[in-house]
Order: sequence, then structure tokens, then C-alpha cells
Amino acid sequence: MGAKRRKRVFSFNLDPGMIIANKYEVIDFLGSGWEGEVYRVRERCIGVERAAKFFFPHRNDHNRATKFYARKLHKLRHCPILIQYHTQEHIRFDGEPVTVLVSEYVEGELLGPFLGRQPGKHLSPFEGLHLLHVLAAGVEKIHQAHEYHGDLHDDNVIIRRWGLSFYVKLVDMYNWGAPRAENIREDVFDLIRIFYDAIGGARLYSRHPQAIKNVCCGLKRSLISRKFKTAGHLRRYLETMKWDDG
Repeated sequence: MGAKRRKRVFSFNLDPGMIIANKYEVIDFLGSGWEGEVYRVRERCIGVERAAKFFFPHRNDHNRATKFYARKLHKLRHCPILIQYHTQEHIRFDGEPVTVLVSEYVEGELLGPFLGRQPGKHLSPFEGLHLLHVLAAGVEKIHQAHEYHGDLHDDNVIIRRWGLSFYVKLVDMYNWGAPRAENIREDVFDLIRIFYDAIGGARLYSRHPQAIKNVCCGLKRSLISRKFKTAGHLRRYLETMKWDDG
């Protein structure tokens, strides 16, 4: 007989108060993605809140996805922009084995909803530059470790704000295989796309000063890849950019 086909789980629907692995109490739902769902949980013995990612079994065959995350997060543990890995747990859900990746819990708000609360649902160009700078500086540490994020977008950025300053953490990553220059270039393009969208996207782009357009490069990948080969190049450009160029 062939191997037993695994059930396809697309939602766990965990209720607040549920106990997981006899160690964690579910507090609330944080979000979902292609690979699984993330919940805020409390470690019962010490009362510390954590983030727990529950992987859909059919998208974590032989624990490949969780091994990728655990190993990559350990390698990048000195990159402060990333949420730090804590441990793994193994449970059963609807008869299927489920791996749970437990990480630090970071208070904040996803970038998309944050932008939705701003006047006009966008940041000013100057505010957007502050956000882009902190993102580029954080991703620069990942690139310096010869790695990439691979999945940078609004729903993977947790943000808190004080005045013009931003405190940012990145969640999730995507496994595109061994690190290559094209993965790093894609990270840079995604950073600029986040900036472009945060300051109003196509709706407001024509109104922005030339200095802003010089960063966005019209979202043309070829221009961006020539101008900013890594997040470090982008970060240094932002720190020395001129506002009076034509």
C-alpha cells in the first residue's frame, strides 16, 4: 500500500484559552500566510507571551519548512530586525502531526493597517524615507550575512512609531533556495516597493519631488538593480541623497 495521504489543513481556528502542548495558552490570532497561521500565546509556567506559527502539514512535508526557518533564524540571530526563534513544539490537529515554531512576540501593528490609519492612508515622502531607511538598515545586516529575506511586503512588517522614528521587525521569510545575487536584488526591489506604496503609490507618484523619484526609479527593476545592488547601498544612498537635484 502507498503512503497515507495527509489531510489538507487550511485553518486551525484556535480559540483563546486553548492549551497547546501542555505549555502554551492561546491568546489571540495574529495572521495567516501560505504556510500556516500565527497566534499570540502565553507560556504558562512563566507567563511570557510568545508568537507561535502553526504550519499546515501538507505545506511542511518532512518538516522542510520549519527546518528552513529554524536554521535561517539561528544563522541570522544577530540581525535585530528579525524576530528571534525560541523553540519548536509538535502537536496533533485533526489527527495530523503539526509543527509549531515558537518565537519572541513583538508588540506593534502590521504596516498595512498602520498606513490605513494615516491621513490620506499614506505617509508623507519625508516620513516614508525614515521608514525606508530603518528597513534598509535592518535588511543590510541580513545581506551582510550573505542571506536574503525573500518575502518583504506590508503584511510581513511589524511597525511601531515614535515621532519620525520607526521601530520595525520583519516576520516570515521565503525559501527560494540557496542565497544568490538575484535574491538580494529582489529584497532591494521589495524595499523600494514598500516605500513607493507607503507614500501613496501610483496615485501620488507624479506629485513627488525628483529626489523621491530618484529613489523609486519608476519601479523599473533594471534601474533599481543597477543603482542599489544591496540594502547597504540603498541605506548609504539615503544618508547622502540631495534634495536639489534636477
